[in-house]
Amino acid sequence: MRPDVISFHRPLAFWLGCALLVAGVLAHVPMFLMGAPMHYHLAGMPMDATMLTGMAMIPLGLALAAWGLMPRIEQMRQTLQGTQDHVFFHVADGVPLNREHWNLVLVLVVALAVDVMKPATLGFVMPGMTAEYAISKQSGAFLALVALTGTTVGSVIWGRLGDMFGRRAAILLSALMFMGTAICGAMPSFGWNLVMCFLMGASAGGLLPMAFTLMAETIPAAHRGWLLVALGGIGTSAGYLLAAGSAALLEPLFSWRVLWLLGLPTGAIIIVLNRWIPESPRFLSNAGLEDAARAVLMKFSGREGGAIERDDPQHPGPPILDEQHPLTGMRQLLQGRHAPLSWGLIICGVAWGLANFGFLLWLPVNLAKLGVDAAGASALLARSAIIALPGIGGVVWLYHRWSSVRSLVLFIALTTAALLAFFLMAQLQLRSAALTTAATAALLISVSGVIAMLIPYAAEIYPVHLRGTGAGVIAASSKFGGILGAGLGVLGCFEHLALAAALIALPMALAGVLLLCTGIETRGLRLEEIQIALARPTGRS
Repeated sequence: MRPDVISFHRPLAFWLGCALLVAGVLAHVPMFLMGAPMHYHLAGMPMDATMLTGMAMIPLGLALAAWGLMPRIEQMRQTLQGTQDHVFFHVADGVPLNREHWNLVLVLVVALAVDVMKPATLGFVMPGMTAEYAISKQSGAFLALVALTGTTVGSVIWGRLGDMFGRRAAILLSALMFMGTAICGAMPSFGWNLVMCFLMGASAGGLLPMAFTLMAETIPAAHRGWLLVALGGIGTSAGYLLAAGSAALLEPLFSWRVLWLLGLPTGAIIIVLNRWIPESPRFLSNAGLEDAARAVLMKFSGREGGAIERDDPQHPGPPILDEQHPLTGMRQLLQGRHAPLSWGLIICGVAWGLANFGFLLWLPVNLAKLGVDAAGASALLARSAIIALPGIGGVVWLYHRWSSVRSLVLFIALTTAALLAFFLMAQLQLRSAALTTAATAALLISVSGVIAMLIPYAAEIYPVHLRGTGAGVIAASSKFGGILGAGLGVLGCFEHLALAAALIALPMALAGVLLLCTGIETRGLRLEEIQIALARPTGRS
């Protein structure tokens, strides 16, 4: 790895793997084009030798590219141990945001937009897919469940890979998976779509925490908080717009299949932009690659020599927070000083998933029980969503200007209060349009605020050798909540408004109490200072 340009560990292997993967995907295009006279109806068609060869080339290319990204075993061992016999340094807080910072922000916004676009496409794919494969809506819904399961598994696995291989390597591996799973668009059977959808979900779930981790370790503390939250809000909105726009423009011309095939060009965009995705300087320093780390920092400091600061000599690296439970593995996230914080964030993530993928999905049905007709329910949700849209600006302002942990707790409390309002309306049989609108808008604003802060906060509080793992586990918890929400919805739990509201409000309130009592303030603090503050008995700074 050259210190001046953060390159690949084995460039030839990486680019050869990319070429094999792209060739494997393109081998499926003839099958897709053969279906043009039938409006790309491929269900039941046999897979020819070209497609089968392409399917073999994709995992081979992916494995070769991953090997090109993978650092040497000794470096991975040192990285995961988080040893303290090297110097940690960072860009001084007074450094203004420069061109390199904004380049990174823009590239990560593109990456997150592509990432969000993948699962968001499911909703536009489902009608055409169920019609072509002649399957029931229940069978079609299984596709969404498989994708959600993939995102849960992927968040955990990619988080660990990011701590082993590097943040940049994990992001590029996600992009390669996007490209490989584009062959969903040419699959003649529903079963193959399930397999590819799981893999797509795994890569989508993995990129999100890695983007936040890289951002947290690269941006100066003075700007880190608000940029993390803004990154999530803008990237998510752009991803949904891309999915909707692609469906509106391309699906009528090329059927639902083209929305899967877009995985190839959109994933390739991230690979092309890799030169503007540096490796995290803190990851490099933790791996003992100080020259490479310093070269990256020089780019982000405007090449001002005095802009790079070393940590306090008395604290040369992240402190060991609990001698009885050194943070060396995934399960140690739930031990020692980080345990109450991790549990609070995990419970919050699960409760958020239940609210977003369960309660809100069933809300139109339940609004009818409060006297709102179907058309009125749709109008009410649309109106509430418009009211909630400016809320992301308030989230960014509070997180940056007031307090990171208190802002998160505040929106957790607002979510709990909105759910309790629905509980009371259902129990007391209240029929108030104003109260229903207020509760719906409050819930949409609060759940948006919670997820906008949840993973950025997780990316700030864990030590460098477990930051990707921690952010991945917290991201996975929100997806796991969605899986629970889907299961409980099938069982009919969300058809009972009072029961559903209470079921989610209780864990949400518990998460708020845990984070209020044990959370650490991160606003304006260097990542190393956060670890020092966590080492104190109270954890408060």
